[in-house]
Amino acid sequence: MVSISDGAARPMSRAWLWLGLAALIGSGLLAVLLVFSRTPGFQDFFPLRDFFRSALIVHVDLSVAIWFMAFAALLWSTIGGERLMLLNRAGFLLAALGTAVMTTAPFFPEAQPLLNNYIPVLRHPVFYASLLLCAAGFGLVLLRALFTSQIHASPLHLGLWLGALAGGLAWLGFAVSWVALPLTEDHAYFEMLFWAGGHTLQFQHTLLMLVAWFWMARQLELLPPGASLAQGGFFLLAALPLLVVPYLLLTTTAGSPEQMGGFARLMIYGHMAMLPLMVLILPALWRGWKLPSPAKSALLASFVLFTVGGVLGHLIQGVNVVIPAHYHGSIVGVTLAFMGMVYVLLPQLGYGAVKGRLARWQPYVYGGGQLLHILGLAWSGGYGVQRKVAGAEQVLTSLPQKVGMGMMGLGGFIAIIGGLLFVVVCLKAMTRRTGAD
Repeated sequence: MVSISDGAARPMSRAWLWLGLAALIGSGLLAVLLVFSRTPGFQDFFPLRDFFRSALIVHVDLSVAIWFMAFAALLWSTIGGERLMLLNRAGFLLAALGTAVMTTAPFFPEAQPLLNNYIPVLRHPVFYASLLLCAAGFGLVLLRALFTSQIHASPLHLGLWLGALAGGLAWLGFAVSWVALPLTEDHAYFEMLFWAGGHTLQFQHTLLMLVAWFWMARQLELLPPGASLAQGGFFLLAALPLLVVPYLLLTTTAGSPEQMGGFARLMIYGHMAMLPLMVLILPALWRGWKLPSPAKSALLASFVLFTVGGVLGHLIQGVNVVIPAHYHGSIVGVTLAFMGMVYVLLPQLGYGAVKGRLARWQPYVYGGGQLLHILGLAWSGGYGVQRKVAGAEQVLTSLPQKVGMGMMGLGGFIAIIGGLLFVVVCLKAMTRRTGAD
């Protein structure tokens, strides 16, 4: 079992948790605007609908880039001990400053939104500065994780290190693209800039999600003793497609059709190497089906949402809202796993234990709302509703389109409630300090 070491690692883990929660709170507030701007009955008169694209950019960057990387840093802090702690502290200060600067960028009137994939951008020097600060901060944490992880201690330690390796390769992809591409500041530039690294970063998120699944299952005593050996081998198998990343970076030109197609195929087919770990977790889900635990609720909801997102990924045809339905399912699967891990780690961080009916139902409320949200998007995509548009631009002319987007809106509202419940449950537990240093 992985545990948080005493000393400086514990307060740093708490700091990363606070940064992740702050990002989720800011993202949740912006999500209200996004849901209103795309929901039939509200979309045509909601007074802030012109703010959709800027709100979407900061919402995505906070809820995916900042939240995921902050929680990854928390996990890596649990296994690094006291070694290279200066990198951890410096990384946190840079990432926290970058996050704060990022939240101010949309309020500059000349900031122009660019809805490129992975890390959407506001075209403004302040936003660029926030990205550089966050990249430097999380890069230091990744570097520390690669050198301090005890990969032989357990399969979970190995999984955490492999997640850091995926993150390091993603940072390499970002750097290579940055150096190789001529600066133009248009949509195509940022699409190519973040393409290689963004596709690789998905392996970090999913590897850490799998670590969270087995960590929670082990905490709940749902895994047989003999499962550890298989876990280690399957984690290596899940990371094996990462060998393609340096090959593509070395043999193809940044932004070329060959490189972009190669990384797209890597994501589509490479994640299938994770199927053995998903199968291995199924007995734990069966054993813990009726277990009254917030971590079990998060584990089950995460598995369902990630599976649905993966299935939808193979149903994409054309550029429509089936695409966000796919990645919302995958992203929410990761988010739910991290939420469950927060519930597990809070007592180890010196906070109160998460208990009660509200905590047990929170993952189901959030996951159920998101499931309705993505099914509504998938339904509407089948009837031609385009992605990255809002308000009247959606041109909802048929009843099936309106029903699907209505499902999307209702699911979004429910998910927002579930996200707020997560923050409430965490803050309630975090006000009950146990006296741990």
